[in-house]
Amino acid sequence: MSHDPPHPSYSPRPPEPSYPAPPTYPWQPPAPPEPARPVRRAPRAPLGRHSDLRLLRSAHRWQRRTATLTALGYFTLFLVLSAYAPGVMTRTVADGIPAGLVLALLQLPVTWLAIALYEHTARRYVDPLADRIRRHAELDARRGAAR
Repeated sequence: MSHDPPHPSYSPRPPEPSYPAPPTYPWQPPAPPEPARPVRRAPRAPLGRHSDLRLLRSAHRWQRRTATLTALGYFTLFLVLSAYAPGVMTRTVADGIPAGLVLALLQLPVTWLAIALYEHTARRYVDPLADRIRRHAELDARRGAAR
């Protein structure tokens, strides 16, 4: 069996000093300092910032929720009345027409209202933001191509 000695037979290297060693030849001039690197900065911040996209996402989210809750809210109300209030749904409104049939026929105009609400919020809030972001992106692309 081989036996390794507990200590190496050679002396370990001393640790490297963390400070610069003095020059060997003091009469030599010191090394010139490294030139400072110029800081490259963009001439301006890009126009399509994240905040614009965040606003667009928020406006689109609000638009979707408003239209969805309008259509699905009415449909859910119709289903809840059908399941838990059959007396209301079977009550006659006029000339023997039950209220449930009237509420079911109103589902189509409510869906049209949801579509109109979706288009209105798109024209008023979402489209102007999208157009602004599109214009800024085109402007940034033209400036980038000119470089």
